[in-house]
Amino acid sequence: MGPFGNSGGRSSGLRVIPLVLFALYGIYYYLSNRETVPLTGRRQLVEISRDQEAALGLQSYRQILRQENVVTTGQNAERVKEIGRRISAVAEDPGFQWDYNLIESSQVNAFCLPGGKVAVYTGILPVAKNADGLAVVMGHEIAHAIARHGAERMAHQKLVQIGTMAAGVAISEMDPQQQRAVMGALGVGAQFGVLLPFSREHESEADYMGLIYVARACFDPTEAPRLWERMAQASGGRGHAQFMSTHPSNETRIRQFQQWMPEALKIKREKCGA
Repeated sequence: MGPFGNSGGRSSGLRVIPLVLFALYGIYYYLSNRETVPLTGRRQLVEISRDQEAALGLQSYRQILRQENVVTTGQNAERVKEIGRRISAVAEDPGFQWDYNLIESSQVNAFCLPGGKVAVYTGILPVAKNADGLAVVMGHEIAHAIARHGAERMAHQKLVQIGTMAAGVAISEMDPQQQRAVMGALGVGAQFGVLLPFSREHESEADYMGLIYVARACFDPTEAPRLWERMAQASGGRGHAQFMSTHPSNETRIRQFQQWMPEALKIKREKCGA
């Protein structure tokens, strides 16, 4: 007896109709929720509106600021605001209400939530080292928000969830052991074949867009690969398998920056005269 049959009198363990319906819905969903990423021109899948996304970003931002120690005065706080203003001024205008804050924390991190809500943790300042390095960090985070990567991930996750449900219905007449094997394989395939690759693509896209913003704002784009060399040192040289990660490896990022650098330097010469 074949792998999709059983001795219980059912003719097949696989129900095709749920898969066909999911395929049709997936095509409709994909074609009706398409946008274009600024600067790169990549076509992306986004479902929620910009206003909905900005509202979610503002809610999360306010909650974070209530829980954290926000640095409101001093040279570093002013530097974060000044760099943020310069970068957002040369980036594509998505109608954001920009806000920039420095948070006292040992985290080596920064973020920009939808709607233009930017936060930099003091733990990243020694790694950024200078204004150019900090501009690279902030340009990358601002690019994530402008490119709507968070909303795009939500759309991908929705498709994966619906596809998983459809697969569960389609194999509901299979032997339970076969069901577990199929669903396990689908879960691994979705993670490593869909979600993680898109995350790495988003990181590389934000690296590129951020580099262009840094150049447009008259910061030094050559600081980008040096920043990621320092990032690697700060992590103790611990590498990771790129296939298993949401981020490209440090080596990949440095190589990509070097490939994009002639374009960035040309933009800086044209915009800034140096």
